[in-house]
Amino acid sequence: MVQPEKRIFGIENEYGITCPRLDGRGSALLPEAAAQLLFAPLVEKMHTANVYLPNGSRLYLDVGTHPEYASAECDDPADLLANDRAGDAILRDLAAQANNELRAKQAGQIHLFKNNVDSAGHSFGCHENYLVRRRRDYRARVESLIPFFVSRQLLVGAGYIMPATAEEAAHFEISQRARYISDSISAATTNSRPLINTRDEPHGDPERFRRLHVIVGDSNIGDATTVLKICMTEAVLGILETGEKLPEYTLEDPLAALRAISRDWQALVPLANGKSISALDLQIVFYQWVESHYEKWGWEVQSPLRQYAFQLWRRALTALEADNLSAIATEIDWVAKRRFFRRYQEKFSLDYGDMRLARLELAWHDITEKGLRDSLEENGILRVLLDPAEISAAQSLPPRTTRAKLRGDFIKAAQAARATYLADWSTLQLVDGTGVHSIELDDPFVATDRRVELLLARLEK
Repeated sequence: MVQPEKRIFGIENEYGITCPRLDGRGSALLPEAAAQLLFAPLVEKMHTANVYLPNGSRLYLDVGTHPEYASAECDDPADLLANDRAGDAILRDLAAQANNELRAKQAGQIHLFKNNVDSAGHSFGCHENYLVRRRRDYRARVESLIPFFVSRQLLVGAGYIMPATAEEAAHFEISQRARYISDSISAATTNSRPLINTRDEPHGDPERFRRLHVIVGDSNIGDATTVLKICMTEAVLGILETGEKLPEYTLEDPLAALRAISRDWQALVPLANGKSISALDLQIVFYQWVESHYEKWGWEVQSPLRQYAFQLWRRALTALEADNLSAIATEIDWVAKRRFFRRYQEKFSLDYGDMRLARLELAWHDITEKGLRDSLEENGILRVLLDPAEISAAQSLPPRTTRAKLRGDFIKAAQAARATYLADWSTLQLVDGTGVHSIELDDPFVATDRRVELLLARLEK
């Protein structure tokens, strides 16, 4: 049997931003002005708010108000987790600089939220990217993934307090994105938000690669949930690309099922064949399918973090089946968040419509020094998988086994030499006294390249 190949993957996170007055009475800055202040050090240094960083990632201002960090290309979940957390740390540092300036003026405080919904009901994304082989049956294979992604929220949802409407009271849901997904598969990302985006933008050799762009996922605060989200999806794609087919459980209405599961994780959703199934039973089917294949290949071929993710996948399904959520309360984001809120509710006799819980939810997702993440991790409410030193190192060092290394090393050297350069996902360009030197890097798996070595040598002259 053919084993899964290595895979490139990454995460893009859009962050919410706000800048209230220090006395809490209104806004000190509108989101647009707060974002401009946040990015001011980058604009001053790089003359743009769209930059590729020495750690291989991209940081930019998306659609005017949303800071966005796109991780470097990774082929190991440990690298991805470190690079993703590095993005939070980089933005936290920028926020600290801006807030020092604001405090000196007694003006306000910038907050950055790694979440997916703002107080006005606008949704912004966490997009996952997985490199896949170009195939003629790509569309059919993508469609076969829909039941997996619809039910996956059961394990990787971030949790969300759904505000009260005319039809229902405020309540807790599993997923922040479920209510805002409006299509199953589409090339659009804004006017129509699909589960899976099919825009053909591989950032690599278009004859060999495509990029599976997954839009349905939530932004995760917990390390364990982030790793689980990537590893379970990577495993399913790996088997799919060996030629195997996913178990067939076509949903009658994927969007209705997505919302029903988010509202009630035990809900039964209709299948196209007239039967019904729960998200838990769907995920048990997919896990057993993955397990049966990986047992044939040998679990020992997996990295320690992948093995942990597979074990967590199994343990989470067992816990949900037994309705024993305390067994996974530090590892699954929505479970940890709901337990934390319930304790707060019991202490102060609050319902989900209370504004104190709304503020607590924002603090849960706030990645600045005013947020809860540090405390949640220090007190064991969220399981920690990374040492702080690993996050610190990942702010300046790219993953060493993918194209990100070439980009990151080049950017670092070019900046040190104060050279004129350009870098994006697949292009490096150096301008010096002898002309313009450009390189196309069309293979994301390649971490060494003689042409880049020559560019670096030019920078050392």
